[in-house]
This record gives sequence, structure tokens and C-alpha cells, in this order.
Amino acid sequence: MIEPLRVGVMGLGTVAQAVHLPILLRHPDQFQIAALCELSPSTLAVIGERCGVPASRQFESLDAMLAAGEVEALMILSSGSHAAAASAGLRAGLAVFTEKPLAYTLEEIDAIRAAAGNAGRLQLGYMKLYDPAFVRAVQLVSEAPPLRSVEVSVLHPSDASQLAHAALLPAPSDLPAEAVVKLGDQLHLLQEAALGPAAVEIGRLYTGVLLGSVVHDLAMVRALAGDPTEIQFAHAWPAKARPPSLEILGALAGGGRLSIRWHYLASYPAYRETLAVHHEEGSISLTFPSPYLLHAPTELTVTGADGGFERVATLRSNVEAFEEELLAFWRLARHGEAAAAGIDEGRADIVTCQRIAARLAAASGLTIGGEGASA
Repeated sequence: MIEPLRVGVMGLGTVAQAVHLPILLRHPDQFQIAALCELSPSTLAVIGERCGVPASRQFESLDAMLAAGEVEALMILSSGSHAAAASAGLRAGLAVFTEKPLAYTLEEIDAIRAAAGNAGRLQLGYMKLYDPAFVRAVQLVSEAPPLRSVEVSVLHPSDASQLAHAALLPAPSDLPAEAVVKLGDQLHLLQEAALGPAAVEIGRLYTGVLLGSVVHDLAMVRALAGDPTEIQFAHAWPAKARPPSLEILGALAGGGRLSIRWHYLASYPAYRETLAVHHEEGSISLTFPSPYLLHAPTELTVTGADGGFERVATLRSNVEAFEEELLAFWRLARHGEAAAAGIDEGRADIVTCQRIAARLAAASGLTIGGEGASA
């Protein structure tokens, strides 16, 4: 018998409460929640009691949790850049799972690589890569004629509307003020390092939308067709919307084209995300439900010719992508099985997002600087 993986969890907010902690508790043979780390003392105490983690294993800083030992793996579920925490976990010899974004700058990625050495035991939380419907789509695309285009559309309502069913704890009122200010200062510094003067206008869009949401689509595009070879156009509108709608056009290896249209629509009735691959002989498309509706079906539709007829086949998968993702993390930690996305993929997405940001800056007459100046 293999002992459960002793996991330390950093960050007990939305994604932890709605997704990851329930899945960990559902798999006691694979996981033991051995320690918790959270800035809010009240949240830490409540979640600690729910998860059966004693007060002696509850920590308000990652340094304290790592110093206490007795964990084999680190799950980073906090907001913001995860580079410093990932580097600390890797230096401690732990297998590391981190929610996106891995980092905001290429300099941070270099630090993570140095901490990882040759171990490579980091998994980036792109759960859609583990969805069985998406895995099947990748197989079908690999067997299809050269693709003509990949088209993505995201209709993103407010998080509050997507999470109404999740019975989350109220937003904490006891976050240490000094820590909150420090995190805000760090965010601004990283935005400026990535984008230079343009960070004032598009820094939040870069960190919050591109590296906070669009990266999921970039990860799927990579698995299907490779990273974009060029970003040729990017536009954000309306001018006063926070966040705005985005249109992104790019080129893919082999002559294919990429289009992404991402819309934040606060009052839209339901989250909708579609990804379609078109080739000379048909189409392969996926429709994803809200990620917070666990076990809601992802729909795969395959369109092709059958004699003189059009053949449309629809497959639905109720297997939960988040669950498959965490079981893959267990296999990485226990058996060294490679993750679907890690440090290299996180770096590739920063490069692409900086290229998009450079196009957005140019369209608005902004001066791009920092790392983005070479994008």
C-alpha cells in the first residue's frame, strides 16, 4: 500500500473552497491534507476544522509551513503570481501544484527554473487539458488533415453568479493590512517589469485577464496546434469597461489561423466557452460549462462527411477535469509522471500574453516597455 500524499495547501479562497479541497477530501487513499496556509486567521480556522487539520498544522505564512515540515507536496491556490511560492516549494524538495498564473514575468520563470533544477516536479493548473473530451479532441485533431483555423469564444459572467451554489465563506475582514499592501505593491512592480509604462493602462488586463483567464485557451491551443507563431492583432473594448472584451488574432504553425474572443458580461445568464478546430474535411468543437460546476458535461462535437451525407457526432463527458488534474498531480509526486503543463508551458504563455499586450498597447498609442518591449 502507498501512503497518501501529505499535501500542504496555500491559499484557502474561492478555488480552494469550491474545487480543490472537496476533491482532496474525496480521495483519502491518494491525499492527506497535512497543513494549511492562509493570511486570514478566521478563514484558516474554519477551513482547518472542516478538513480535520489541527491548529498546530495551520499557518499564516508559507515560510512557517515549510519550516514545520511533514509535507511532501505543496498546492498553491492563492491569488497573484505564484513564482515565489513555487520556487520555495521546489527548493524544499516538494512536488508543487500551482494554479495559474505561474508567474507574470520571464525573470520570475528563470528563478523557478533555478529552484527546480532537473527535478521538473511542478504541475501548472490548466485543468481543461485533463478533460476527457479535450483529450479525445487532441487525438482527433492529430489524425485530421491540416487545420485551417482554431476559434475560441468565451462568455464570462461574474464570478459571484457562477459561485452562487458553492456556499463559500464570506470574504474575510481580518486580512493583515500590511500584507495586503505588500501584495498590491508587488503586483504593480511585476506589471511594470512586464510592460513598462503601459502597465498603468493595461497592467490589470495583462495580469487579471490574459494571464488569469485567457491562458486556459492558450494552453488548449498549444495542445491542439502549437503556440501562436505571431500575434497579429489585438483589440479591447469598450474603453471604460473593466474588464473589457478582447479580440485576438494570430498565426499558427503550418499556415493555420487563431482567433480568440473573450467577453466579460457580468449579467450574462451562464458561462459559455467554445473552441472549434476547422480543417478541409470537417470540424472538431468543444463546449465547456462553468468550471465551478463540477461534473457538468463537456460536449465534443465532430462534424465530417459520410458518403453523400453530413455526419455530426456528439460526445459528452461528465468526468471532472479538476479531479483528473489532481490525480495526475498525485502520479507526478508519487511516480514522476510528467504533467500536461509545467514551467516551460507557463513561460510560453507569458511570452504570448506579452505579445498580446504589446499589440494592445500599440493600438491605444501606449509605450510598451519592460519585457514586453521585445515581444
